[in-house]
Amino acid sequence: MKNVLSLIDDDREAGVFRVNRRLMTSEAIFDLETERVFSTCWLYVGHDSELPRPGSFLRRTVGGRPLLLVRGTDNAVRAFFNTCPHRGATICREDAGTSRAFRCFYHAWTFDTSGRLVAVPDEVGYGPNFDRGTHGLTTPAQVDDYRGLYFVCYDSRTQPLADYLGAATEYLDLILDQAPTSMQVIRGTHKYGTKANWKLLVENSLDGYHGSSLHETYFDFVRGTGGGRNTAALGRGFVLDLGNGHTVKEAPAGWARPIAYWEPVYGVDAKSEIEQVRADLVARHGEERAARMADHFRNLLIFPNLVINDVGSLTFRQIEPKAADYFETVAFAVGPQDESPAQRGRRLDSFLTFLGPAGFASPDDVEALESCQRGFAAREVEWSDVSRGMSRTPGSHDELQMRTFWRAYIALLAGEPIPEPVHEIESRGTL
Repeated sequence: MKNVLSLIDDDREAGVFRVNRRLMTSEAIFDLETERVFSTCWLYVGHDSELPRPGSFLRRTVGGRPLLLVRGTDNAVRAFFNTCPHRGATICREDAGTSRAFRCFYHAWTFDTSGRLVAVPDEVGYGPNFDRGTHGLTTPAQVDDYRGLYFVCYDSRTQPLADYLGAATEYLDLILDQAPTSMQVIRGTHKYGTKANWKLLVENSLDGYHGSSLHETYFDFVRGTGGGRNTAALGRGFVLDLGNGHTVKEAPAGWARPIAYWEPVYGVDAKSEIEQVRADLVARHGEERAARMADHFRNLLIFPNLVINDVGSLTFRQIEPKAADYFETVAFAVGPQDESPAQRGRRLDSFLTFLGPAGFASPDDVEALESCQRGFAAREVEWSDVSRGMSRTPGSHDELQMRTFWRAYIALLAGEPIPEPVHEIESRGTL
């Protein structure tokens, strides 16, 4: 596609950044991003805690491909394309479970947890040259993990995962180190569809500007519980371009956090336990780092489509595009594996109340994004403005984080390397 770069207007001297709305409506763009973004970037699949024992498996759709993530009998974690090498049928048709083998329902070809073909009905019918070893399950070009977060990449030429994550690992560590042992994806999945372009949810997940207007009902609820005493500080944080399209915004916590920021909504009885959790954080990480973990919100994008919202609760969002005007979201609550039942209850309540599909925030967000998509039908209005904060040191209510995403996205769409981190006039600042 010619002139892809013209679909972003990035004039840093004038302090103007605009996005052409064709990027949210064109099926040709959707096909191009499938090839140049989702076929070349590292994409999140799942967490180690979701595979608790040998034979555990997950079925996921990642970058448009059906995948299986499996812990083998040798305890190694592997990813396979969930398609039978015989005729293409989906082999595993359950979302998760435990199995010693995977048997295709169509012709009963059977594979073990390492992907080897171990049984073929009437194998002699294929003749003496049939080789099971060449008919095993296919693995993506690259599979790797960072501290139990498993990713795949469909392009062997893409840099290793550790290099791809780069500076984003500082923020992954702030999340993963909250647990005294290990973090856990809590059992249960939220999955919902949105009639809008997937990139709108990337923007929305990082956007602090809409909070006080779109989520006013939730802010009123928080204040009604005697909490939210620090809500005004949400705009005083910082935003950073972390390289490779990854970006983060961090700000003082606006309301209660189970790890470990007490407010009256949790009840007086919870205060001593949350104070003990905080004391444990200080003992393990020191006062300064513990304060960042406990007292700050952060929204982290691992480019292109993994959003980690470490806010009132900790949520992983996988965004899976389906068409130019439709995507699906799979969301998981995450927390320390060994936290008490009371802490787990507070965590899940916080997760459901704000970011759950029927919570205060997510339905508002879905309605806003679908409203935007409907508005894009006015094709005479070509551009969306993402300029907020370009002419000052951006805070967490500004839009550097969205510009970081768009700069990486448009470079890949044009077949060019992702640019080095852009430092408009932003700085880490102080919290």
